[in-house]
Amino acid sequence: MGDGREGSRHQAGVGIILARLLAGCCAAIACSLGPAAAQEPSDAKIPSFAELEAAGAFIGEVRIDTRDIFDLADEKENGILYRAANALHIQTRAGVVRRQLLFKPGERVSVRLIEETERLMRSGRIFYDVSIVPVGYRDGVVDIEVRTRDTWTLEPGWSASRAGGVNKTGFTLRDTNALGTGVLIGATRSTDADRTETKYSVSQLHAFDGWTAINYSHSRLSDGQSNALSIARPFYALDTRWAAGFSAFTDTRIDSVFSNGAKVAQFRHMQDSAETSGGWSAGLVDHWTHRYSAGLSYLKDTYKVEPDAPLPPPDPFPLDQTLVSPFFRYELVHDNYEKVKNRDLIERPEYFAMGTQASVQLGRSLTGLGSTQQLWLYSASASDGFRLASNRVLLGSASVSGQSGYAPLDRQLASGSIRFYDHHQGDRTLTFASLSGGIVKDPNLANQLVLGGDTGLRGYPRNYQTGERLALLNVEERVYTDWYPFRLFRVGGAVFYDWGRAWGGPGESPSSAHWLRDVGFGLRILSTRSSFGNVLHVDFAFPLVREPGIKSFQFLVQTRLSL
Repeated sequence: MGDGREGSRHQAGVGIILARLLAGCCAAIACSLGPAAAQEPSDAKIPSFAELEAAGAFIGEVRIDTRDIFDLADEKENGILYRAANALHIQTRAGVVRRQLLFKPGERVSVRLIEETERLMRSGRIFYDVSIVPVGYRDGVVDIEVRTRDTWTLEPGWSASRAGGVNKTGFTLRDTNALGTGVLIGATRSTDADRTETKYSVSQLHAFDGWTAINYSHSRLSDGQSNALSIARPFYALDTRWAAGFSAFTDTRIDSVFSNGAKVAQFRHMQDSAETSGGWSAGLVDHWTHRYSAGLSYLKDTYKVEPDAPLPPPDPFPLDQTLVSPFFRYELVHDNYEKVKNRDLIERPEYFAMGTQASVQLGRSLTGLGSTQQLWLYSASASDGFRLASNRVLLGSASVSGQSGYAPLDRQLASGSIRFYDHHQGDRTLTFASLSGGIVKDPNLANQLVLGGDTGLRGYPRNYQTGERLALLNVEERVYTDWYPFRLFRVGGAVFYDWGRAWGGPGESPSSAHWLRDVGFGLRILSTRSSFGNVLHVDFAFPLVREPGIKSFQFLVQTRLSL
């Protein structure tokens, strides 16, 4: 027993010595690591992207953090329905995000490229939120993390809308981010006053190099059908150096001519078109981008009297034409964008082009290539933004297009608009005004301008006025509430005044003799967690100029892309 106790004491002593040696080694290691830890503490502040760019930093690792629709760490979003939505949803794959980045490891940090990447990614609408942040910085190299939060992209359901006294219903089964791949697959069926349409579509907007878009759609109409195919690598960013594309489209349907909101003539319109082009640019130079493109376009319009149509054909009847035209296009873009909230959406980031953007295209149809006539084909457009005093903004745009060289086929369409935004104190109310107009010169009644309940004059029937000239004023007082029901919808409202008229030409309707006015009010409901991001408009509009057959009010329910 004595020998046993002595053995135990001896073993205990050895254990104590070993423990002290181990503790000493740990202390030595800690001391040796102490200076390094002091040089780069874990909570050290990382410079901003602007500071990193000024320091000439390079990009190291680029991490992708794709997140689900709802943030379960937020107690307001940690309910059973939110968890179920996350469980059913397939998150966007990291490769889909990576293909949309304008920067990559090894390049110098550029604030402009980072901001442009965020703007382009938000425009795709499959993301509820996008943020790009520096997460580590050492020896002139910064690691970047791209954080995205998905939207709900599967849209199954039934829809109904009413505008201008006409109902429209539809059924949709569509996913704009199928299996998290960024591919759109969908089928829709809709019925309105003109036709019933069943449409199948598939799109991949980031194929191959990440910026090539492939689109295909097929529509079966109650009065015809249409098909569209395109594959294009556009000038997707300000510094993109080249672009190329091809598109083709076929369509046949019955078109109608309107007078006082009623159909008065019908005819069958068949159209085939195709275009191929290529472009070059020197990229972004001193905040400006110049782009040059050349290509070949094909357009064939055929018109026929529909034997079984309940209405007679129009007089004069449209003329057939085939135009094969080489063309040249020039584009100008100024790098000047503004990121705001509560303008055309509710509590969502919006980007507005505040710099000059312009495009001019000129082509010549040649009989040697199969054209029915030699015509000059032209189009031009321009837009600009102006920042005024007291947080006011003015946005203007104008466009003109047409063909000239043979009187029976000469036509021209010119249009323009001015939009004014005036934010009030607190950023929850805004005065909006829009003045728009157009003029068309065309011997065919097929291209008349129309104005009514579905085109901005909300207190009147659909296509109530027709003519060669159009003018429309819309004034709204918008309210953006902070009500966020179920963390799914943003709610706002508006009171509005509309004033306008369409008149002139052989297609002028009797109602076009007067300027029309209406007032009204309505709700605005923005779907924030779906990729469609539509704004539901529920309006009551009251006409101030009553004519025979005009109801005392119009009830409108429709979805739009903005307030």
